[in-house]
Amino acid sequence: MSHGAEIDGSPLAAAGGLVVWITGLAAAGKTTLATGLVDRLRERRIGVVLLDGDALRAVFEHDLGYSLDERRRCGRRYARLAAMLAAQGLDVVVATISMFEELRQWNRAHLARYLEVYVRAPAAVRRMRRVGEGPGERGLVVGEDLPFDEPEAPDVVLENDGSTPLDELAAGLWRHVRRQLALARE
Repeated sequence: MSHGAEIDGSPLAAAGGLVVWITGLAAAGKTTLATGLVDRLRERRIGVVLLDGDALRAVFEHDLGYSLDERRRCGRRYARLAAMLAAQGLDVVVATISMFEELRQWNRAHLARYLEVYVRAPAAVRRMRRVGEGPGERGLVVGEDLPFDEPEAPDVVLENDGSTPLDELAAGLWRHVRRQLALARE
């Protein structure tokens, strides 16, 4: 029995869990929405995992820095980890900047049950949310100092500009995920 042994050949997760890939720039609201979604899924089912980009960096002992190449390698790790978990029947919610379109295309090609969510927030709103944060070790901000490939074909776009309450955005996300889960049962 295989549990997603293929890496670059055939799909890692031919069946199994749903991968909800929540992408957007820093302070767009990815982690907040992902955590709320995971809570809803846990209320209804067993076997959901949250993979948050910042937490994953700590898990991997910060062995990769923040250059474009290291960010690309980090993103590939997250995608392959999500695929491995989904291949074992777990639903996986990933919250990460995911700055490269090539990575999201890899996800679409290799994850049988993939839902891409783009959380878009204007720069002024994101800056307000980051008030009080020091420059930190990262220095450069994706989407401001470093390029960000805006998702070309997300399944869901959530406009988190502050005009819609976060619970309404979360409810909209839940409707999309619930629809995907229902389709999987058919």
